[in-house]
Amino acid sequence: MKKKWKKSMETLVCVLLGNAVLAFTVAAFLVPQGIIMGGATGIGLTIGHFIALDLSAIIFVVNIILFVLGTVVLGKKFALTTLISTFVYPVFLSVMRSIPGITELTDNIMLAALYGGALLGLGIGLVVRVGASTGGTDILALVLHKWFHISLAVFVYIVDFTVLLCQALFSNSEQIMYGILVLIVSTAALNRVMLMGQSQIQLFIVTEKYEEVKEKVLTEIDAGVTMVHIETGYGAKQQKGVLCVIPNRKLYSVNQMVQMIDPQAFITITQINEVRGRGFTIERGQ
Repeated sequence: MKKKWKKSMETLVCVLLGNAVLAFTVAAFLVPQGIIMGGATGIGLTIGHFIALDLSAIIFVVNIILFVLGTVVLGKKFALTTLISTFVYPVFLSVMRSIPGITELTDNIMLAALYGGALLGLGIGLVVRVGASTGGTDILALVLHKWFHISLAVFVYIVDFTVLLCQALFSNSEQIMYGILVLIVSTAALNRVMLMGQSQIQLFIVTEKYEEVKEKVLTEIDAGVTMVHIETGYGAKQQKGVLCVIPNRKLYSVNQMVQMIDPQAFITITQINEVRGRGFTIERGQ
């Protein structure tokens, strides 16, 4: 029960923080510079160009329509994961736009595009990382995916580029190019946030003295070890390889230790973004 409560609180905090970052980004960088963007905000900007209504109000109505569509087609479980973002984001956006001077952080459209893209990726990543949804046009893509059984990624791009195309009708070429830049930067930032975690080093050591290396890693380095059955390519010899994951700071110690045991040892070193399981996210004694 305690773990479930902790997980729920973590989800709530990440969803709220992610939506706050999204709202700040739109209010501070994208709208003031007239940079086009996808999602429900892009739909709101398109409607707002032709109808003089408050952007937050338009997005709220769009989100409600998409939320109802998603609930009917995708079910109540989906609705629960998008409920917070559907209602909170328009409120946050309205609050952010009322902050004095928020539209004057920069008058450089390149800076606005770079910061805007990075923060968009961060905000979306915080929400998606905990298994929640930002709602908006993501719902439309999910509905189309269920109806036509074509790759979800295809519909996400179709929906976003359709929204961008609608804004391109009343935007100049520079705004369109900066909009594409924001999309590229936000995608890169989103991927980074999704992989964000406890960065570690993975070592795979091939040596005839694998038992000695294993004991040293376990006792002196204080790291877990997995023994992998292998066959050498040149000599077709059956032996074991030593696989271990260690913090960055221990890489030098492990390298020195292996070199002292077997100077001819073959070592591959790989940077990994996140590790889960016993010894990392779970205590060793559990």
